[in-house]
Amino acid sequence: MFIYNLKIDGNKLGKIFLGILLGIIIIITAIVVYRILGNNFFKTNDDTNSVKVQELTVSNYTNVLKTVHDNIDDYVGMRVSFSGYIHRMVDFKENQFVLARDMVISSDLQTVIVGFLCECDDIKQYADKTWIQIEGEIIKGDYHGDMPILKITKIQKIDKPSDEYVYPPDATFVPTSAIF
Repeated sequence: MFIYNLKIDGNKLGKIFLGILLGIIIIITAIVVYRILGNNFFKTNDDTNSVKVQELTVSNYTNVLKTVHDNIDDYVGMRVSFSGYIHRMVDFKENQFVLARDMVISSDLQTVIVGFLCECDDIKQYADKTWIQIEGEIIKGDYHGDMPILKITKIQKIDKPSDEYVYPPDATFVPTSAIF
């Protein structure tokens, strides 16, 4: 029968254990940070000319309109595209109009006009109630207080769509910085 007598220095063993534990914690922390930040954190985006244009649809129109009005600063610079008809108010400047849609507010199809305030120098050639497709950039402007304004970059006359009505914002919409 063999009996081994091992002498272990408790101070040295504690240092080794703490060193291994610290190494494991550092490795786990590095993995978590890498996964949270993702691979794209360390890459640079050299393609500054490609700005994605977000398409507004009948189904998300009023949700987006409400979200952008509530959080203007989060959406300044975003490019959007959508269609509607031209609606002018008495106190608008010559280059201002609302790209409007009729929002249904009751079961008997009562509607109210909703839309983004837009600015475009070429709008003078279009009459009220003309349906157009636009593309523009959201800027922060002033019309009876802070308001998002679309600076129009493209405009095209279109036929009246079959889905001309929009519906009130719904509670299931979750706004994000990429609202579409």
